[in-house]
Amino acid sequence: DVLKAASDAGADAVLVHHGYFWKNEGPQITGIKRARISHLMEHGMSLLAYHLPLDAHPVFGNNAQLGQLLGFQVDDWFGEQNVAAVGRLLQPMTLQRLAGVVEEKLRRQPLVVGDESATIRRIAWCSGAAQDYLSTAVDLGVDAFLTGEVSEHTVHLARESGVAFIAAGHHATERYGVQALGMHLAQQFGLKHQFIEIENPV
Repeated sequence: DVLKAASDAGADAVLVHHGYFWKNEGPQITGIKRARISHLMEHGMSLLAYHLPLDAHPVFGNNAQLGQLLGFQVDDWFGEQNVAAVGRLLQPMTLQRLAGVVEEKLRRQPLVVGDESATIRRIAWCSGAAQDYLSTAVDLGVDAFLTGEVSEHTVHLARESGVAFIAAGHHATERYGVQALGMHLAQQFGLKHQFIEIENPV
């Protein structure tokens, strides 16, 4: 796993998007959580976790970086703590072509709901599990919405609204913020930074 890979690499700290303590979760440090924290302590490593702030940051955030990678121009932000973005494609293209760009850039075949021949100009996006933002995206008047995950009801809303939906993978859409932040910190403070890719099918 990532902690073993980090300790094998001699890391002093591990920078991650998803931490180990969540709202409405029991505070007990047992089981897998105990094993993870024990590994950190035994190897003298710190854990730096930034969830919503890393989603929302306008430069180093997951959505800013995802948009840059896919050729999206940010016009505005929306959602909880402004984690989601709305804007336009730098180059309008069909939904089929956009799906191809997503697959090429993220190295993962996305699930696509919509008319593949439709031209996509305006788009909203939010990395991870943001499928419930589709209704907001519909209200914003976009041609497509991209996120990581999909739910059963999402398919019906996309079909009935005419707004294309692209599920490109939770992990696949959220691995760019930590890389950008890590590179920034390395440049600012003279640190050595290494991104460790752990395959995740979700």
